[in-house]
Amino acid sequence: MTGMTLIVKRIARCVKSFIFLYGIYITLYGHLTPGGGFAGGVIIACSFILLILAFGKEKALERISKSLASELDSIGALMFLFIALLGILIGGSFFINFIQKNNPGQDFHLFSAGTIILSNIAIAIKVGSSLFMVFVIFAVLRVVKKGDKFEMIQTEMRDEE
Repeated sequence: MTGMTLIVKRIARCVKSFIFLYGIYITLYGHLTPGGGFAGGVIIACSFILLILAFGKEKALERISKSLASELDSIGALMFLFIALLGILIGGSFFINFIQKNNPGQDFHLFSAGTIILSNIAIAIKVGSSLFMVFVIFAVLRVVKKGDKFEMIQTEMRDEE
């Protein structure tokens, strides 16, 4: 049986959705309250890291595979670049807030900041998937000393000590 105790697994099942939704909230309302794309992405990644810690890496990789995380990482970066390039095409300047410039929103509303919310979403996707991948790499690999040099091995392979 992989993972932690039954109590930890039960609590993790209860709170993972709340952590994920809180990360989405922080991402979407980051231009109105403290937060934003980076903080929201870290919180979203923490919901998947909780799955790794409580259930083992196999359970988390069922939800989001390594290839999907890599694709989301690329999609987040491309979205961010696309928003910046749209500033040139629509607003005349790199990364200009063309939505706010052409159609100012009402202060303190969700869409009042124009392209900032879109940038926050792109950054949250990028940061969340990158942080998840870093943690998966830490969960799968470990460094052992073989003779006078160090080797990285997968955790499924046990060394004789």
